[in-house]
Amino acid sequence: MGITNFIMTEKPKELMNIAFALAKEAYNNNEVPVGAVIARGGEVIASARNKSEELQNSCAHAEMLAIAEACKKLGTKSLEGCDLYVTLEPCPMCAAAISFARIARVYFGAADPKSGGEFLFSAPQLHHKPEIYGGIGEIESSELLQKFFRARR
Repeated sequence: MGITNFIMTEKPKELMNIAFALAKEAYNNNEVPVGAVIARGGEVIASARNKSEELQNSCAHAEMLAIAEACKKLGTKSLEGCDLYVTLEPCPMCAAAISFARIARVYFGAADPKSGGEFLFSAPQLHHKPEIYGGIGEIESSELLQKFFRARR
């Protein structure tokens, strides 16, 4: 599969900025600073930040919460034609959910070589493979994540 090069235009930049604002909100609430936005045709359908600590739920990742919100709002389990903007490369759990939700494109900030799940999109068990665009706002996202984890060591 692999990550595709991407030239950022104004609308995706705006949507990624919303995701970054949510990541900063997560940081301020002692959560791993990740924010996610789901959009269709440039319109925000759902957005969320990590809430694993707040909800005491290891599945409360920004992507999972945004997918649930988008499905509820649209009244469907399939998010075909929707795009996901997230500040960190999705983990394996979120990557599987993205595939099952049939999200068209994933735009992410920082790569996660330790826990990222982008490789799953090439697994034969996942029938839907979204387009992947990485490195969007990578520096800002990486710096916020490093600041968060540095404070906890």
